Amino acid sequence: MEGKLRNQFRNNRQQLNHVILPILFFGLLLPVFAAKLPTVRPELVGLSTARLARIGDVMQRYVDQGRLGGAVILVARNGKVATLQSFSKLDPTTGAVMPTDAIFRIAAQSKALTSVAVMILFEEGRLLLDDPVSKYIPEFKDTTVAVPAAAKKGPGYIIVPAKRSITIRDLLTHTAGISYGDGPAKDLYKAAGLQGWFLADRNVPVGDLIKKLAKLPFDAQPGEKWIYGYNTDILGYLVEVVSGMSLADFIKAKITDPLAMADTHFFLPEEKAGRLAAVYGIGKDGTAELVADPKENAYLKGPRLCYGGGAGLLSTAEDYARFLLMLQSGGEWGGVHILSPKSIELMTADHVGDLYGSQGFGLGFWVTKELGKNGEPGSVGAFGWGGAYHTTYWVDPAEKLVAVFMTQLLPATGSDAQGKFKALVYQSIIESYEKR
Repeated sequence: MEGKLRNQFRNNRQQLNHVILPILFFGLLLPVFAAKLPTVRPELVGLSTARLARIGDVMQRYVDQGRLGGAVILVARNGKVATLQSFSKLDPTTGAVMPTDAIFRIAAQSKALTSVAVMILFEEGRLLLDDPVSKYIPEFKDTTVAVPAAAKKGPGYIIVPAKRSITIRDLLTHTAGISYGDGPAKDLYKAAGLQGWFLADRNVPVGDLIKKLAKLPFDAQPGEKWIYGYNTDILGYLVEVVSGMSLADFIKAKITDPLAMADTHFFLPEEKAGRLAAVYGIGKDGTAELVADPKENAYLKGPRLCYGGGAGLLSTAEDYARFLLMLQSGGEWGGVHILSPKSIELMTADHVGDLYGSQGFGLGFWVTKELGKNGEPGSVGAFGWGGAYHTTYWVDPAEKLVAVFMTQLLPATGSDAQGKFKALVYQSIIESYEKR
């Protein structure tokens, strides 16, 4: 009798394992296969349905007038999506319109993810923000600066030693004095093949380029000017050195997989190629025309070696909104903690004083220090950035607001689509959380 009971218990336990273990397994994978973001009727989060419709009216008019090739917009408040819409003309071949899950080249919007990757290492005790970069990348030990000179002969500049070491915080705030190779010593950058933000077509790892960059003279002394350039690409390589992982693997493991950002990649999987949005550019007549993007082949076919932390990622509006909702809620989304609220607070504080014009600049974002300074709606403490293809985003913590504008317009000469989108998002608010 005892033997029968023992066998019955063993059989029941095996059957239970067949049920429980798969549940546990899929539970562990849940962040990767999470459902779509929660949606809400706008009025329940203090937005107006009728006023939100104005965004669609304006964006569709821009498409119809030939001022945009297409766009996807997303507005979320209090953690829920109030509107997610796409705008485009009918595809002449298929009759289809742009899907809301279209994949966009987000260019400099990659910087936010790389900056968060650095802060993850900071929280893990792997580095400090005021560490010299040379502690991790020795090639940055003795950097130099190209100073313009009035000499009638020669290159028009002299090269002098940097006054101090470049720090990780210098790179995060773009105050390291490093451009995209268009400064006084642009001849040397051209000779080194280091000009411009696009690195995805390089057939060497990003570290090879960063080591070469370290030997070139920079545009300003560390900490003295805000200069936009390869700062975040250097940070991407620093993440690789400190973590022992490629930047792509680190971001996937620490950010995009936990947040269920399944469509965010450095290089696009073949099965998703059909969702890559086409690139348009503003022509001489002021209208948007379809252009052949010479970078497209690299995003699709590689060589898939160089992970540019400054401008290399592709994503969707909803994927990027997941990332922003994490930032807006203090480093956590969907039960997954990416960063501490105090790290988010540090990232979105102003670190540069008057070096960034009418706004402040934090660790990867512009930051609104004083409402009215730049003539745009918003709130003190709002932060954001954009990308070369005319994409933009921002987070307004005071209003619990996240906004994403995805399009592919390069060049975007004279386009006011971003400004219109921002104004239209804020006019849709009928109840201010900030005033509660």
